[in-house]
Amino acid sequence: MDTKTVPPVKERKTLTDFMRANTKFIIEPIVDYLARYRFSPDALTVIGMLSHFLFAWLIAIGQMTWAAVAIFFIAPLDAFDGALARKLGRKQGGFGAFLDSTLDRLAEIILFGGFILFYMNSENAVMLGVAYLAITGSIMVSYARARAEALGYDCKVGIASRVERYFVMILFLFLNLPDVAMIILAVATYITLGQRMYTVWQQAYGTPDDSVKNNG
Repeated sequence: MDTKTVPPVKERKTLTDFMRANTKFIIEPIVDYLARYRFSPDALTVIGMLSHFLFAWLIAIGQMTWAAVAIFFIAPLDAFDGALARKLGRKQGGFGAFLDSTLDRLAEIILFGGFILFYMNSENAVMLGVAYLAITGSIMVSYARARAEALGYDCKVGIASRVERYFVMILFLFLNLPDVAMIILAVATYITLGQRMYTVWQQAYGTPDDSVKNNG
């Protein structure tokens, strides 16, 4: 009896991949400068996380456009810590990688906390619920990838990876449309979670040959 062959999952390029590939000319000179003075990648990671208190405060007090400007100029620090670690010859996948991943999640929790405070102060129960969906969806998107990769699956798929989420926030905060940003993120993050679950399901329940190929 013929066995139906399930083709391997093709990993689509995300906005994160595109930005990383097309901003090297900006990142590399800065990384070279920081490496010259042996600046700690972990310090960059911590500074990036702490900056989210500023973003959250600006959002909480309703300064949406200034929040967008601050996020646009400061949040890209996240792109430098990994590159700096590689430049300094740090072990890949060590404590620095764990710290970066953990503080990225904490940073988003802090950032979305600004929206929650804003909607609480506005006594807008509907948008408070939407913000709750947006933050939980964002965390689940990141968790799904981390758990999948820990099991040996590829999971860099979806319409709302971290860079996409920040892009949506920057754009609509700049336009002073925080409600639109939250609605888009509440929907897009759960779509992305579904995409990632389906991608892992494809790899887990493909033919034996595909499973070996995808997990090898």
